Amino acid sequence: MGLVYADIKLINADDVAMAKRHFIGQEEIRELSISMLVDSGAYEMAINETIQAQLGFSFIEKRKAILADGRINEYDVVGPIMVKFANRTAVCSAMVLPGNLEPLLGSIPMEEMDVMIHPRRQELIVNPDHPEGAQLSLKSME
Repeated sequence: MGLVYADIKLINADDVAMAKRHFIGQEEIRELSISMLVDSGAYEMAINETIQAQLGFSFIEKRKAILADGRINEYDVVGPIMVKFANRTAVCSAMVLPGNLEPLLGSIPMEEMDVMIHPRRQELIVNPDHPEGAQLSLKSME
């Protein structure tokens, strides 16, 4: 299986909330459309410092992550980030990678948007069982 990329829109969810309360105008909502590497083996979403500078997400905390080569690094976590693909939306946080490293869409926002990687076409698609919108699984608490 090769590398899979998708066109994703990232939106500053704090800006969306401020616009809903009429503190800022709709035109002031910071957003960016980018191509992201889709990796269902990674949990988190990762953006880089360039994206962070453009969209101005709020700092949440520092968190450690294990890289593919086994090294452990500490990264800033920022958010909330509204992630859009096709007719799907998720709100999540992201780790901030140094410099201009490649942004990564991990499994947590993929699950929330109910999207998957099509193995033959090597592309991100909406779940064909739920084309009209995301359907999430909640376990009964009864």
